[in-house]
Amino acid sequence: MRRWIPFLKSNPTVAIVRLQGAIGSPGGRGMSDASLRPLLERAFRRGKPDAVALEINSPGGSPVQSSLIAARIRRLSAETEVPVYAFAEDVAASGGYWLASAADEIYADASSILGSIGVISAGFGAHVFLQRQGIERRVHTAGKSKSLLDPFRPEKEEDVARLTRALEQLHENFIAQIRERRGDKLAKTPDLFTGDIWIGREACDLGLADGIGHLVPVMKEKFGDKVRFRRYEQRRRLMPRLGVTLAQDALDTIEERAAYARFGL
Repeated sequence: MRRWIPFLKSNPTVAIVRLQGAIGSPGGRGMSDASLRPLLERAFRRGKPDAVALEINSPGGSPVQSSLIAARIRRLSAETEVPVYAFAEDVAASGGYWLASAADEIYADASSILGSIGVISAGFGAHVFLQRQGIERRVHTAGKSKSLLDPFRPEKEEDVARLTRALEQLHENFIAQIRERRGDKLAKTPDLFTGDIWIGREACDLGLADGIGHLVPVMKEKFGDKVRFRRYEQRRRLMPRLGVTLAQDALDTIEERAAYARFGL
């Protein structure tokens, strides 16, 4: 109420949105555009904050969901004229860095992992195991590419070629996003878009971050010691209603831990 009383100056407010975990499909355990939509809307629109700060700790995930979330952040920032600051914690890599790039400025801890500007596709092949067990795989399709990269059949060169083309297109989209958002801040180095990762200060030297800093001190430096903080974060389900949901949560947890493990976390 204080903010609306004429001639009475109120303390600045920063809305903090926590972006934690892997980025996955809607309905799963990880972050998605659908699950974050109400959170981001409240953060940007409730009480007209002076800034939105993103706490990011994510190893990445779905390129589409990463793009949708980042685009939503930019739209809300433009519509409300509220600046955005990102703060990387343990890791803001791959899709996690895509989210960070939606901010006007990016800060990191000296030990944060940033980068991994690349695309990965991983799977398994079980055709040898099936043969040893005497199991015959039967697949019937309408369309020669419908059984692309079937894990129960030997890998085909033409399937790998198709997948490689798709990954290259996704990689180009990722590169375009980072170049658009970071612009002239980026160092002129051929290694920047190879999927490599960098730690804190080196990431700053390459233009992937604007400085080493933590959320509260940086926000106080920009908005004064009397700045107030409002926190927004996703709520985890406490009691899954169905056994299948519990099983899916367990699988999502394993997949998320595997994503963090790629960065030694």
